Amino acid sequence: MKVLPKCSLVTPTYNWPEALELLLKSVKNQSHLPDEVIIADDGSTLETEQLIQKYQKNFPVPLIHVKHKDKGNRKPRIMNKAIAKAKYEYIIEIDGDIIMNKYFVVDHLQFSQKGFYLYGSRVNIKKEFSKKLFQNQKLKFGFFSEGIQKRGRTLRLPILTKLIKPIEERSRKLRGCNMSFWKADFIQVNGFNENLVGWGIDDSEMIQRLHNIGIKGKRLKFAGIAYHIYHKEQSKSHIEINLEIEKQTTKEKLVYAEKGVDQFL
Repeated sequence: MKVLPKCSLVTPTYNWPEALELLLKSVKNQSHLPDEVIIADDGSTLETEQLIQKYQKNFPVPLIHVKHKDKGNRKPRIMNKAIAKAKYEYIIEIDGDIIMNKYFVVDHLQFSQKGFYLYGSRVNIKKEFSKKLFQNQKLKFGFFSEGIQKRGRTLRLPILTKLIKPIEERSRKLRGCNMSFWKADFIQVNGFNENLVGWGIDDSEMIQRLHNIGIKGKRLKFAGIAYHIYHKEQSKSHIEINLEIEKQTTKEKLVYAEKGVDQFL
């Protein structure tokens, strides 16, 4: 039997306590709990803080709230702050609008391996199901559940996950809402790049630097199942700037973010 690494589950959030509550409930529902949960709060209002305080009272593992002031989208910075505080060697990253399958954490730990990061996919919960989702506080979904898209992604077959070959180049299927990596690797590339502006690219640009130091990716297909709550797309007003930075990271094989996690260590 594999000895599972100790892990910190880290999630960014911003002014959506209803979604965060479902996420926290799905943490409590895990077959194997993370060793701590860190909420990287990009400047939410008091409502989010009150929700976290309520859950901190009887949460099964330490629930840590890392927050900074709201100065627009600064997700790379708050994630760097949060991961700098992480006590454990393995980081599982999910978005604050994710409901995790019961075996989500154990799947990431079971397939963790030195020299690799993992990335999974997500099942989308439809817009029209949102009201019922929050009213019923629904946590469990399966292949035949109503209100979901991409049903094939609900299938958990870890025996098939073992057959997925590692990749040496960053996949277009990479999603920051469902991935995991070793904290030491993250620190080696100096974490998330705070020169990125607004929404998007921060996860894939960091992962590109992991590839540039020789870390390989493994896709968690048929494992690490996550359900994504519908929301409007965020503004992509600065996406061209971010894509240019990512392009430079790839082309020049950059390995260290100029402004990253080192300032919080």
